Amino acid sequence: MKVLGLASYPIQAAATRYRLEQFVKPLAGYGITLTVRPFLSAKLFEHFYQRRALLSTAIGLLRSTLMRCTDLGRLRTADVVLVQREAAIFGPPVVEWLAAHVFKRPLVLDLDDATYVSYTSPTYGRLGKKLKWFSKTDDLIGWSSIVTCGNRSIAEYVSGKGAVARVIPTVVDTDLFRPGTARKDGPLVLGWIGTHSTFPYLESLFPTLQKLATKHDFKLKIVGSGRERISVPGVNVENLEWRLDREVADFQSFDIGLYPIDASMYAEKWAAGKSGFKAIQYMAVGIPYVATPVGAAAEIGTPSITHSHAVSPDEWFLALDSLITNREQRVQMGAAGRQYVCQNYSLAAQARKLAEALREAAEKGKASR
Repeated sequence: MKVLGLASYPIQAAATRYRLEQFVKPLAGYGITLTVRPFLSAKLFEHFYQRRALLSTAIGLLRSTLMRCTDLGRLRTADVVLVQREAAIFGPPVVEWLAAHVFKRPLVLDLDDATYVSYTSPTYGRLGKKLKWFSKTDDLIGWSSIVTCGNRSIAEYVSGKGAVARVIPTVVDTDLFRPGTARKDGPLVLGWIGTHSTFPYLESLFPTLQKLATKHDFKLKIVGSGRERISVPGVNVENLEWRLDREVADFQSFDIGLYPIDASMYAEKWAAGKSGFKAIQYMAVGIPYVATPVGAAAEIGTPSITHSHAVSPDEWFLALDSLITNREQRVQMGAAGRQYVCQNYSLAAQARKLAEALREAAEKGKASR
């Protein structure tokens, strides 16, 4: 069976890497050939969220649109079209409409975020909001045979629209994401890996981290903030650009993971739709973490066993203070988290669910034709 995967972003984006690309090999074991076609190129994605590159970004988007048109020919030979969020990052869902209504190919929509929630881009502002065409997600849900959802909150929204929802959480290959070697020198590392859009969540913790630094010696390692310089008075900060070839090593370099989510930013429903993926990454490499219990982050893991929950600044301070002080607690939580992920979020189990969803969609397509 041939599946055409249409993604907004290249493999450098976690959504494409973990919702599509990492399933190519496992799906082949089920007789399913998945071909992934991203909208943005790796080069364009690299500077896509930089305001100073607006002209080159506009030119790149035009080129990407023309390249997406070449995928129309691939629709003829596909048994199923798997759309990760959207086929193009702006404008109406033209390619998806053609796939479903002209080429009569069954659609499987994959949602790992609440893309149906409208928000204002911190980079492109109101212009980006107009071009984004947020209403397309509801159209895609209506046209899809099945919608694979990153968490229960998204699945409930999809089911409420009368569509068939299947929950497939975002996971990692635990043979790759595994505990690193123990460090002997230097201060403890409190770490966070994210994007420019989620960095404000971490910023909300800065006052707490400043207070913590008056009591403990630690390093705050930040990866992927999109900021050239980050300064937190009194805190030793290491600020790095995100790099694919360093991703696992960066997670392994942390002693304690940070997973703050401020539901008041952007939109509360957007935060509730987050898949909790960072929690799975932290646990896979065997490190404890502190998380805000919002969306899937409230459902993944076992509080006080694999991680700690915190909402208020005082709760964050106490949770981090406890982990910094108690090495045995860090070791036990890390080991429990690793075991939890291996038992409940294996790549093989999610690949099987995806294969079943794709075959089910293909059968529905045959029946409708």
